[in-house]
Amino acid sequence: MCYICFKLIPVPDEIQLLSDHIANQIAAGEVIQRPASAVKELMENAVDAGATEIQLVIKDSGKELVQVIDNGKGMSPTDARMSFERHATSKIKSIEDLFTIRTMGFRGEALASIAAVTQVELRTRQPNSEMGSRIIIEGTEVKLQEPCATGAGTNIMVKNLFYNVPARRHFLKSPTTEFRHILDEFTRVALAYPAIGFRLWNNGVEQYHLEPGNLKARIVGLLGNSYSKNLVPVEEKTDLLNIYGFIGKPDAATRTRGMQFFFINGRFIRNNYMNHAVVKAYDNLIEPEAFPFYVLFLDIDPKRVDVNVHPTKQEVKFEDDRLMYSYLNSAVKHSLARYNIAPSIDFSLSPEIQQLSAVQMPVTERQKEETQKGYLFNTFQDKNQAHVIERKDSLKRWKDLYEIAANPTHSSGGSSPIGSYVIESSPVPIQGNLLSGKANYEDKGSSNMMLLHGSMLATTVKSGLMLIHIRRAQERIWYERLLAEWNSQNAPSQQVLFPTSYELSPQDAILLNEVLADLARIGFDIAPFGHNTFVVQGIPSGLPAGEEKYVLDEVVDHLKNESPDAVTKRTELLLAHMARRLSKNKHAVQQPEGQQALIDELFACGQPEYAPDGKKVFVMVKIEELEGMLG
Repeated sequence: MCYICFKLIPVPDEIQLLSDHIANQIAAGEVIQRPASAVKELMENAVDAGATEIQLVIKDSGKELVQVIDNGKGMSPTDARMSFERHATSKIKSIEDLFTIRTMGFRGEALASIAAVTQVELRTRQPNSEMGSRIIIEGTEVKLQEPCATGAGTNIMVKNLFYNVPARRHFLKSPTTEFRHILDEFTRVALAYPAIGFRLWNNGVEQYHLEPGNLKARIVGLLGNSYSKNLVPVEEKTDLLNIYGFIGKPDAATRTRGMQFFFINGRFIRNNYMNHAVVKAYDNLIEPEAFPFYVLFLDIDPKRVDVNVHPTKQEVKFEDDRLMYSYLNSAVKHSLARYNIAPSIDFSLSPEIQQLSAVQMPVTERQKEETQKGYLFNTFQDKNQAHVIERKDSLKRWKDLYEIAANPTHSSGGSSPIGSYVIESSPVPIQGNLLSGKANYEDKGSSNMMLLHGSMLATTVKSGLMLIHIRRAQERIWYERLLAEWNSQNAPSQQVLFPTSYELSPQDAILLNEVLADLARIGFDIAPFGHNTFVVQGIPSGLPAGEEKYVLDEVVDHLKNESPDAVTKRTELLLAHMARRLSKNKHAVQQPEGQQALIDELFACGQPEYAPDGKKVFVMVKIEELEGMLG
C-alpha cells in the first residue's frame, strides 16, 4: 500500500492594522477637503481660545499658505504638542459633556487632520509665560520642537496643502473658486462673532479690516453698504429658544443663494427645513424663485440639539423639528408685520396727514350739514354696516341689467344706459372658421391660428393640429440669434442713459469678474467700480430696462452651483439666460401677423423642436387622434 503525504501550507492572514500615518491621511479626507476647510478649523480654534483679534493670511488661494494669528490664551509646550494628536481635546471629559457643547471644536480631529496632509509651523505663548513654543510638523511627523520668542496667543502656518497627497491636490479647483470658498468660511465666522475683530490678507493685499462692533455693522462691513437700508431686526424670546438677528426686506431678495445664514449657539449650520420656515414667511412678498436674505441666531439648550452629526459640524439634529419650524416662521412673520413690511391694516395717521389743514381746522356747522347731505354719509349711516358702500336701491333693476347683458344689441351703438350704469358690448373676435372645421384662407384678416390662454398657439397643418408653447418658441428664436451674434463677435450694445450700480457680496463679485469678457460678447458693458460694485453702462439690444439685474443674478447663481464640467458650457448658460429674459414679450403674438412671424422664425431655427433648456417647443396631434377623441 502506498501512502502519499501532503504538506499543508498555511494561508497568510489578510487583515492588518493601518499605520498611524495612513489612518491620519484617511481621516484628514473627512475634515480637510480644500483650503477653506483648514481656514474654518483654524479660525474656530482661535475663537475657542478667547481671542479678540484674529488675522487670516492667504497665499495662492490657500494652496501655498493658510496662516491664522490670534491674541487668545495660547498653549503650554505640552498642550502645543498634544494638540496634534488624534482625539486630543480639552472639551470632553465624560459622555455627558458631549450633550452640553457650546464651543466650536471638541473632537480633537482638526489639527491632527491638517498636520497629516500639510507642513505645519506653530508658535504659541500663554500671556503669563516669558517664552513660547515652536513646533514644526510634516505629515504627522514632528520635525522640531523648541522654545521661542513670540507674542501672546497662537500663530499657526499651514503650508503646501496636500503636498504628500498629489492626487487630492490635483482635484482642487481654480484659484478664484478656492478663494471664494475661503471667503465663505471667513464670512460665516466673522458674522457669528461681531464682537471679535477680523482681518484678511490675500496675496499681500488686505481684503477686510473688521473692527469689533454690533451685528448690523458687521453685516454691512462684510456684505456691503446696500444691506444697511434693507435690514429688518428679529428678536423673539421664548421658553424653548431665543431668536435674534436680521432679515432682509423683500426688495433685498435675490435670485442667488448664499446670502442665508443660520447660527445655532454661535455655530453656522445648514438646514433646509429651517430655511423653508423663513422662506414661507415671505409668501406673496417676493417672487417664487427669489431667495430672502437673513442672518439669524438661535440660542437653544445644547441638550435639545445634536451637533455631533457630521465631521464639519454644519449639520445638526433638533429634538423637535416641527416646533422649531413654527417658532422660526412666527418670529419672521412678526418682524415683517411689526416693521410694516407685510401687508397689514394701520389705523394710525402718518405725520404728513396730521399736519394737513383739513385735519387740524375745526369743523363748522355748515360743513356738517353739507357733509350729511352727501352720498358717502348716507352710505355709512347704518351702525355696524360701514362695509356696505352701495345704495339699498342699487340692485332694484338687476333684471333689466341681465336682459341687456343677454341681448347686447338691444341698444344702438353697443351701449345701454340704465340709471348711472353703462354696459359696453364688444364682440370677441374669433380667428379662423372654427365652426366649419377648417380655416378660411381667402378672407382677409382671417387665419388658421388661434391663441390659447395667452400661452399657447394652435395652428392647423396637413396632418392635423400643432400646439406651440409661445415662450419656449421665443426662447429658441432668441437663443439662436444670440448664438449667431456671439460667433460673429458683433453683438450690439444699447448704452443706458443713466448707468446703474450693481453691488454684490465678495464671493459673488469674484464670480462676476470671471465672466465680464463673456458678458461683453453678448452686449453687456459692465465695468468694476471698486469694493464689489459694478457699473452697468450698456445692455444687449432688445433687453427691457431693469431686466439686466435679473440676468446677472441668474448668471451668478448658476456659476455658484455649476458642476465641474460646466465651465465648457458657460457660454450656453449665458445665452440661455439672456434668451429667457428676452422672450417675455406676449404682445408680439396677439395679432395674426405676429403669430405667423413666430412660426416662420421658429422653423427657420436649426433646432426648432426643443427650447435651450431641453423642453419641447411644440407637439403634433394627428387628425386620426382628434377623430378618436371625438369617437
